[in-house]
Amino acid sequence: MEADKIKESIKRAAQELFRKFGYHKTSVNEIAKKAKIAKATIYKYFDSKEAVLHALLMDYIKVSVDDLIHVNTADMGEEAQLNNLIMKTCRLSYTICNEFIGWDFIRESTNSQEFLKRLSNELEDLLIHAFSQLNGIRKHEAYLQKLRFLVKCSKSIVFSFAFTSVSDSDIRKNFVSFQKEILPYLVKAAITI
Repeated sequence: MEADKIKESIKRAAQELFRKFGYHKTSVNEIAKKAKIAKATIYKYFDSKEAVLHALLMDYIKVSVDDLIHVNTADMGEEAQLNNLIMKTCRLSYTICNEFIGWDFIRESTNSQEFLKRLSNELEDLLIHAFSQLNGIRKHEAYLQKLRFLVKCSKSIVFSFAFTSVSDSDIRKNFVSFQKEILPYLVKAAITI
């Protein structure tokens, strides 16, 4: 197997196991077994199980950000585009936490919270860069800072739901509340110069 194929095999195996059992309950041994390689081979390509998760999530995020940004929104106004982008980003964040990592592990582990913070910062940078490339979007620095503020506020609110909610239905209710009661004001603040 060539290096790229081995890395992809490791990521596919990890993705399947993380979705089925959660990050915390999946061992490197199980990933190696599923990928049909030796455990040492995983460490040849990734420093840790967290590094496998990070690579997997960054692949997922890059594809998702491209999809978010390149959806035909040309007929939408700036406010609607931002609102749409933030809600899709929130859903993306939820999917990452729900399907790949697992809420129990997120709530209980300091390491996972630090990992999520780093990951969400990378997502924020990708979003700001991608959104600033859209036609019809103002490009000056003050506006991009306001976009960053919008993404940071939204991200903080959404992650607070995840860490304080007891069930998935609580999280969904909080998303609806965020979309209807908070997000419109954040978007207005971001686009007003």
